[in-house]
Parts: sequence; structure tokens; C-alpha cells
Amino acid sequence: MANYTPKIGKDGLPSRGLIVRQPWASMIVTGEKSWEIRGANTQIRGVIGIIAAKTGLVIGIAHLMQVIGPLCLDDYIKNRTLHGSQSLKEIDLPYPKTYAWVLERCMPLNPPIAYKHPQGAVIWVKL
Repeated sequence: MANYTPKIGKDGLPSRGLIVRQPWASMIVTGEKSWEIRGANTQIRGVIGIIAAKTGLVIGIAHLMQVIGPLCLDDYIKNRTLHGSQSLKEIDLPYPKTYAWVLERCMPLNPPIAYKHPQGAVIWVKL
């Protein structure tokens, strides 16, 4: 992993950023969480920025490798350490169709990089 250099632009950012609420955004960039749970599939793959929601900051980068799903409840519960939920309180899936966006080679940006948030963006931002 030490020799891995992600493909990023001159400004230090990949072309797209994924908006993630805290504390999950920080858990992704520190490697504590490798599945981002979403209610839809995505065709996007490759290096992405991880944006901490409502901060105006790209706090890290990750490689979106694949999407698994839709998940059944058993798969969701068995893999709770991958998506950051240590609790067994979940008695149902969070979405009617639940997908795991698999993230690898995650790393924080130090310092985080500010970006301009376009109005209405809730999942993806072009950086």
C-alpha cells in the first residue's frame, strides 16, 4: 500500500466526491469502515473524494471498487463491522433495496481540502 498513488487532479482531488455524514466519513478515511450503505446502486468506480457532509471539506480519498446488493438482512447483519454498525439494534434493512458500496485504499487528506458545494447535491459532487 505504501507505493499506491491515486489518480488525482492538480488541485489534489479526484473528479468526484461522495457526501457522507459524520462519523461515517471519518471512519471511511481511517479504514474503520469499508462498506458505505446506500439505497441505490452506482456505476461510478475508481478514486473518489470522501466529503464530510455540511463541512465544505473533502477529508479523504477512497477507491470505489464494487457494489454488492441488494443485500438481504442476514448479509447486512453479518457484515455490520464492515459498514460501521456494531449494534444489533437493526431489525430491518435501512432501505427497501440496500447496497454496499465497497471502498478500499482509503486515506485521509491532511489537511482536508475545501470545495464549492453545488446547490442540491446530496450524494455526488463534481470536484
